[in-house]
Amino acid sequence: MSDELSEWISKAEADYFSAMREYRARKHVNHDAACFHAQQSVEKYLKAVLVDHGIPFPRTHDLLPLLEACQKRHALWAAWHDDVEWLSQYAVLFRYPGESATADDAKKAVGIMKTLCPELRRTLRLSPE
Repeated sequence: MSDELSEWISKAEADYFSAMREYRARKHVNHDAACFHAQQSVEKYLKAVLVDHGIPFPRTHDLLPLLEACQKRHALWAAWHDDVEWLSQYAVLFRYPGESATADDAKKAVGIMKTLCPELRRTLRLSPE
């Protein structure tokens, strides 16, 4: 495994666990952070898959172009389109005043992350957990 691939995976996993910590918090809950880290985990796992396959990708936080690039090798991932499109909003929009994630948003974002990340990990020849 290349150093670059290993670093993308490490960062994706760190965001996964940060999202889970925020989502499970009972005091000082930060739904924005749970959604942000869920989006970041999926983003970094998608980028890891692209690095692993040697597929170039743009510098973006928008998950759709990353997913579309992955579909060259993983056509069935097209089914993720709507979830990935919805999750992309948490990369930037909710990091500024005027928008706030709800508990339901956090539940959906973490649910998407928990659905997609095991498949992304399997693709990278990692344990799904």
